[in-house]
Amino acid sequence: MKHIFQLPNETDQEISYLLNLALKFKSRLLSLDPLQIIAAGLLIILGSTFIYSAGQHVGGAMMNAWEKQLMWVLVGFLIWLILSYTNYNILAIVAPIFYIITIILLVMIFFMGIKIYGARRWLDFGGFRMQPSEFAKVSCLLLISYIASRKEFGINRISHLFGLFILAAIPFVLVLKQPDLGSSLIFIVIFATVVFCAKVSWKWILAVIVACAIVVPCTYPFLHDYQKERILVFFDPERDPMNQGWTSRQTLLSVGSGGFSGKGLLQGTQNTLGFLPQSVSNSDLIFSVIAEESGFIGSLSMIIMYGLLIFSMMRTAFLAKDQFGYLFASGAAMLFFEHLFINIGMNIRLMPITGIPLPLISYGGSFMLSSMICLGILQSIYMRRNNN
Repeated sequence: MKHIFQLPNETDQEISYLLNLALKFKSRLLSLDPLQIIAAGLLIILGSTFIYSAGQHVGGAMMNAWEKQLMWVLVGFLIWLILSYTNYNILAIVAPIFYIITIILLVMIFFMGIKIYGARRWLDFGGFRMQPSEFAKVSCLLLISYIASRKEFGINRISHLFGLFILAAIPFVLVLKQPDLGSSLIFIVIFATVVFCAKVSWKWILAVIVACAIVVPCTYPFLHDYQKERILVFFDPERDPMNQGWTSRQTLLSVGSGGFSGKGLLQGTQNTLGFLPQSVSNSDLIFSVIAEESGFIGSLSMIIMYGLLIFSMMRTAFLAKDQFGYLFASGAAMLFFEHLFINIGMNIRLMPITGIPLPLISYGGSFMLSSMICLGILQSIYMRRNNN
């Protein structure tokens, strides 16, 4: 009899617990950054659409690339969801481990890496082909942001600044030796962004600018022959129009042929007829496919979406409750911007051709997952902007 009278109370407690859980979930859901979600979602949809379009033109295994991309999007979303609801300060604790793992993977490339088009950039784990350099960008940013945010760290102390530089230089050298000049330079950009946002003295900034002006030209003799040729062709497009200069000429023609409104989905001819290198038309050169088939309107819409996404990332940086969140968000925004700037630049012949993809749009599992990791951490920073 006593048990019967207690049952409603126990039921009420369970209902109360479920209601509190639902309210807490609703509160967390509403605290997400809607601008990031909308912009990133639209970019993913855009990318998947044109990966499908490029694949139908190429045929073969590329026809199903869009399905693989959607699978990576789903995996990336789950990672994004987990990281969004995880306190990002916990990630700071594991940052050194994440960094060491990615460095080990970069070293493994020289012994176990798959060689494609003369470069070793990928590892194969049971059918999953991974590009460690993409994850190394995130791990490097995470670690140097954490170290630079520590109270005992002095950004203007030469020993501390040099130590931070070494952390960025290690993956820079390993990626450069693959060789992958484009991706290696991203580590320098990450380092420069973090130390600048950490308010490094202007004397160091000026010293670095002068040093780069002296050292960078001296590195030319040490570049690979194909890298030298890309630079020479960039300055003189007619130097080798049928070989090294072919891709840059065709990407420019592809972008220009789209006109104002484009030729329509699946109607692009540059990729269909094989003028664009079909092996990378859905990754590094996907902007050319987008511009040809959707024209100026589609290209501008894509750039606006990226603008909104990067704006949301910078807003997160300024709203961050601590220095670590501020530095990571600033570095992530620059990471996305640098990929966008270089990729579009090389597609319209403003920059040499290099293997830099478009975030959330270009085909590739490693880059999709690393991008979603960045966005997940940013959501965590945004959600806890008010010390939540």
